[in-house]
Amino acid sequence: MPAYILKRLIAVVPVLFGLSIIVFLVMALIPGDTATAILGAYATPENVERINRDLGLDKLLVQQYLVWIGNVLQGDFGRSYALNRPVLDEVLERFGATLILAGVSLLLCTVIGLLAGVVSAVRQFGWADRAITFFVLAGISMPSFWLGLLLIYLFAVKWRMLPASGMYAVYGGGDLKDLLLHLVLPAVTLSVVAAGVIARLTRGAMLEVLRQDFVRTARAKGLSERRVIYGHAFRSALVSIIPVIGIQSGFVLGGAVYIETVFQWPGVGAMLVKAISSRDILLVQGGVLVVAASYVLFNLVADVLQSMLDPRIRT
Repeated sequence: MPAYILKRLIAVVPVLFGLSIIVFLVMALIPGDTATAILGAYATPENVERINRDLGLDKLLVQQYLVWIGNVLQGDFGRSYALNRPVLDEVLERFGATLILAGVSLLLCTVIGLLAGVVSAVRQFGWADRAITFFVLAGISMPSFWLGLLLIYLFAVKWRMLPASGMYAVYGGGDLKDLLLHLVLPAVTLSVVAAGVIARLTRGAMLEVLRQDFVRTARAKGLSERRVIYGHAFRSALVSIIPVIGIQSGFVLGGAVYIETVFQWPGVGAMLVKAISSRDILLVQGGVLVVAASYVLFNLVADVLQSMLDPRIRT
């Protein structure tokens, strides 16, 4: 196992390197002049030249990347020009809020998706299967931002059961209960699509496993149906489901960008939207790189868990 984990860690290095190139190029090749966007009405030729010099934008693109990645490898992500503070400090401060939202959403979609998929497979063509399939397809087809606005209207505006935005109440609150109340709507919104994907793939994996010989043998031995399903079939199907959960972690992290905007959740997503509008290049690059690296690490954890369930993967 240690050798497999080391091998996977080594394989992550070129992936992160490629991500850094993509992140840098996407921001560098956006049309428009960054210095002019930052300065606004104060964009005189002298000020534009000064900003370009301070940000290193007067150098060749390759030189800009080498300077930036060299600083990143030393833990220096630069300084946000709009906020006048280190990029890494701002990103890490915001990343905690994003991690809470994404973590709860991933846990929620995983539990719901696995349970729905197993029930749908066990009750194939029954009313439960048809009902779950309907809600899964509806959830997958529904835009997350629209669902978020709908939930805000119903639960915050019309029924006044839950807060509409923010991470804590503006006046008072600040405890765990307050956090959980504010977390319900954005977490549910963010988890609906991922839960549908996991449920559909769990159903397919379970149906495939339930037709295999070892399941029939387990039943022939007189094992209870619950033990056959959860002790044998589900464990075998889980090997092919775990990578899907890893992929959905990326969807949850990426979806946090617009969900945080809808619910005014103070995370990296909301920060990136503001940074892009103000052309704060270093802040955008740092935020996207941290989120992308987190996605890669989540998939690494999923690979390790998959290899623990099926040792054949290590070879």
